[in-house]
Amino acid sequence: MDVPITKARNNLAEILNRVAYGGERVVLQRRHKGVVAVVPMEDLELLEALEDQTDLKAALKAKKEKGRVALSDVKARLGMK
Repeated sequence: MDVPITKARNNLAEILNRVAYGGERVVLQRRHKGVVAVVPMEDLELLEALEDQTDLKAALKAKKEKGRVALSDVKARLGMK
């Protein structure tokens, strides 16, 4: 379901109930473009599990690569001391 943000402000409780109890996904729109989605917790948990799986695959691939990067170089790239 797509809802303009202006209408969502006035109907937030209804939107949250539809998502939480009805399992709906609601896209909030600004100027007819989706800017944010309200999704059931189960959907969020699934998305996070998929992200974790992708991160794990990338880490395992990186672990197989030869060579090393100094910790000081990593910290410098991340702007850490």
